[in-house]
Amino acid sequence: MKLDSGGYAVTVAQAAAAIAAAERAGYDGAWVAETQHDPFLALAVAAPMTERIELVTGIAVAFARNPMTVAVQANDLQLLSGGRFVLGLGSQIRPHITKRFGMPWSSPAARMREFVLAVRAIWHAFETGERLGFTGEFYTHTLLTPFFNPGPNPHGNPKVYLAAVGERMTEVAGEVADGLLCHSFCTERYLREVTLPALERGRAKAGKPLAGFEISGPSFVATGASDAEVEESVAAVRKQIAFYGSTPAYRAVLDLHGWGELQDELNALSKRGRWDEMAGLIDDDVLTAFAVVGDPARVADEITRRYGDVAYRMTLTAAHAPDPARWAPVFEALRSR
Repeated sequence: MKLDSGGYAVTVAQAAAAIAAAERAGYDGAWVAETQHDPFLALAVAAPMTERIELVTGIAVAFARNPMTVAVQANDLQLLSGGRFVLGLGSQIRPHITKRFGMPWSSPAARMREFVLAVRAIWHAFETGERLGFTGEFYTHTLLTPFFNPGPNPHGNPKVYLAAVGERMTEVAGEVADGLLCHSFCTERYLREVTLPALERGRAKAGKPLAGFEISGPSFVATGASDAEVEESVAAVRKQIAFYGSTPAYRAVLDLHGWGELQDELNALSKRGRWDEMAGLIDDDVLTAFAVVGDPARVADEITRRYGDVAYRMTLTAAHAPDPARWAPVFEALRSR
């Protein structure tokens, strides 16, 4: 299992420094989330500071962009990193796309499928020099003169990961992507009973087996060097679970466990801006279904038990600025399994 570092950086420079530190610590990959900063920019700064570690947008918001801009940015990062870039894409949810980014929203699974196919068509035109002729329901790309074509990438095209929670988006990931980024708001039961069958259906549409498809497992972890640090981490994870649980698009995960009413309560509190109260609704049963909790050795054992036969990689994600040193005990324990 590959081990990746991730988190939410305060600045682009801090993100790049954390990626360099993660490489020194032996991590296989580093993810940069699109929250307060552009993940492509942070990875561009990190690329010349590193030599080995994979650089992953985890995630970049697809629908805030268009396939051509993403294809060019990804191609540039693949060049800059010497072939170490992985394009991680996600849809975000409707309010953010329409109200934060001012972009259109419709049929997210179908739109994402077409988005990835369009990116691949553009890369193919870069690689072969053939005429670009992608025409779809949501995106049309039919003009690429030599002046705007960077030509074939000597490192090949990047892998594409899609983030998904719902079954339809998960099927799309299986059909058109190289890997799935499991949302942190995912349980072992949901992964095995809902996600994996949906992936298999998507792979079948593409005429491909599930074997070889790369899954990045769920990554809520609460740990520390002392009981006090574990409790501090637990408090932060409860807040994250509550935040995601308030989103109607993720209700299916709670419904599977019989916790659908919790989504109603969390959503109502979020609409009233009562964010600090929401974590109190995440009881221990919900916490332990979503998160791996305990000292580093127990965490490593439980991650291996839950996801060792499924996940190609795992991201040790902080709810604050990424700090590879914080996860060193878990990292070493997992490496020894």
